[in-house]
Amino acid sequence: MQADDRSPRLSHRREGERLLVGLAGDWLLSAPARPRIDAVAALLDAPVRIVTVRDEGIGRWDSSLALWLQQLYDLCQTRGLELHIDQLPEGLRRLLQLATAVPPARTAPPHQERGWLAQLGQAALQILDETYAFVHFIGETTLAALRFVHGKARYRPVDLWLLLQECGPGALPIVTLIALLVGLILAYVGALQLQMFGAQIYVASLVGIGTLREMGAMMTAIIMAGRTGSAYAAQLGTMQVNEEVDAFRTLGLSPMEFLVIPRMLALIVMVPLLTLYADLVGMLGGALAAVTVFDLTLLEYVTQTRASLGLSDVIVGLVKAAVFGILIATAGCLQGIRCQRSAQAVGEASTTAVVTAIVAIVVADSLLTILFTRLGI
Repeated sequence: MQADDRSPRLSHRREGERLLVGLAGDWLLSAPARPRIDAVAALLDAPVRIVTVRDEGIGRWDSSLALWLQQLYDLCQTRGLELHIDQLPEGLRRLLQLATAVPPARTAPPHQERGWLAQLGQAALQILDETYAFVHFIGETTLAALRFVHGKARYRPVDLWLLLQECGPGALPIVTLIALLVGLILAYVGALQLQMFGAQIYVASLVGIGTLREMGAMMTAIIMAGRTGSAYAAQLGTMQVNEEVDAFRTLGLSPMEFLVIPRMLALIVMVPLLTLYADLVGMLGGALAAVTVFDLTLLEYVTQTRASLGLSDVIVGLVKAAVFGILIATAGCLQGIRCQRSAQAVGEASTTAVVTAIVAIVVADSLLTILFTRLGI
């Protein structure tokens, strides 16, 4: 009989627009029969605006009572009713307040087809946001670069040397392979056509000029965009996820000076140097094809290469390489700094950095080629 007296009980009565719900007994998971929330839901069909839950002798309780109150809270929220729990034990009140402090995450609404005008407006707003972020990033980078020039930038020189090592010597194997194969391809494609006129000697000129002015810088830049640009975006994006960038700001350190400027300097310095190396390897690849397949001697190939190339060709390639380095570093660091705080966002930042850098490289190469042609360089 005593066990029956301590079983969970529920009482209710209505006072106008208020429903009074009384709880008593031991609300435990081991209780044989606990009142269901449906018993209260049936009473809410009447014109009730306020639900008050009172303690009318609650004994022991565990998570079963907290879950019951959470279900009652959800029910009241669904029907637009007020729930008062002021007369419950303090532990229950605090537990329910903690459970309802943050609303549950809502699932994404189903995709709805929008008209072309709405899609155009959304695209325009996105372009404006990205333009603002880009201009803001360029402004902060310029200010940080000026502080670096004046010797006031706060960064660790050891980080700069490590970045130089990663961008330079670490990229030599892949640059060697790609440059050698590109030189072979240029030699084969050009020599097959020139051989029909007995002018295969000019394959050396084709490979030398094409490599120095175009392919050496472009292929090196594309390699660095996929290898280093994506790495920068992933590194800075991960630091955003781990709130390390916020920690720099809290310590009074500028993330642009400490994180972005060393990475941009590393690429601006190493991409031209790697381009010079790629030019040399590409011409060696062309010589390999010309000597082994098209009956040219190494001396003839070297002599024709020296006669065809000038200092302006080297300068054009180096200028393009420096511009490409700036574009790669800007794309990688911009996407990394703008990365949201999730693993998916880090992956998207890396992908966007690579795509943006490659597109910018091709566009910049086209513009620079037109400019140098107009200037007669």
